[in-house]
Amino acid sequence: MKPPLTDEDYIEAAERLGCDVAAIKAVSQVESGPYGAFLASDEPVILFERHIFHRLTDGKYDNHPDISNKESGGYGPAAIQHARLQIAAELDRDAALQSASWGKFQILGKNWESLKYASLQEFINAMYRSEKDQLDSFVRFVEVNGLAKYLKAKQWSKFARGYNGEAFHRNSYDSKMALAYKKWAI
Repeated sequence: MKPPLTDEDYIEAAERLGCDVAAIKAVSQVESGPYGAFLASDEPVILFERHIFHRLTDGKYDNHPDISNKESGGYGPAAIQHARLQIAAELDRDAALQSASWGKFQILGKNWESLKYASLQEFINAMYRSEKDQLDSFVRFVEVNGLAKYLKAKQWSKFARGYNGEAFHRNSYDSKMALAYKKWAI
């Protein structure tokens, strides 16, 4: 088992972003749900996003609709996500790795370059290494995308739009984060 985040890790990230720890914990709770950062196998929790794979490969592998599809969804349980990723990686490794949302904060692999990783592999290694590295990726994402002001102000709709995309309301990310924040702010 890899070591969990410490209070000091959260405090350092919150200071860097100018928000409170509860806001970061709320995002983590909503993004990773009951799974946390790592599976029992010590692999990072992932969600393979078939619609991203479809986009990155121009639909070339749509004859595998569970792996490549213009529609999002069809995810299945957390336990099968690495198997889905492996199938996609056999078709196009880079597109597959970029099509998964990784770790405790579910950072999409295709963000590796904007987050200032030297390579896609360096990003993947960080996701496997530790929860602290996953937290660092979250902080980088929030900074690069100008979302810290929304996290600080608890403007959950604006934060969720920037973090999860225009369709954030389909999964009620904003409402879930607001509720989770109330739990952690106690």
